[in-house]
Amino acid sequence: MVLDAKGRINVPVRHRDPLVAACSGQLTLTRHPEGYLLIYPRPVWETVETELMALKAASDGWRRIFLGSAVDVEIDSASRVLIPPELRDAAGLNKDVLLIGTGRRLELWDKQRHDAVEARVVAAGMTEEVLGLNL
Repeated sequence: MVLDAKGRINVPVRHRDPLVAACSGQLTLTRHPEGYLLIYPRPVWETVETELMALKAASDGWRRIFLGSAVDVEIDSASRVLIPPELRDAAGLNKDVLLIGTGRRLELWDKQRHDAVEARVVAAGMTEEVLGLNL
């Protein structure tokens, strides 16, 4: 997948159609401190936001990271999403990016960064918990 010169990505059909059906294409993006972006359908983000607001004061820094960088966006009529410059910078997004579904959210990664993280995960081997899944 390619991030265009204006900072937009085309949302693939496999993600776009469910997002349009679930939330009319209304999304919330926020940064993750491990160097990628989290993309939530707006109704799911509202639940996450409530969970973050319920955290104790000791978690104020984390609440600030997630809530303070959150930006509402929409899938446009050409199936694109504009990634704001501050979030592109925070995630180190260049031209080649990956959009990965992970359950209730999507992750947007710079391809090189993702490849490096995935290589470390694979090199570390599967945890007992994952091995127990009988994949």
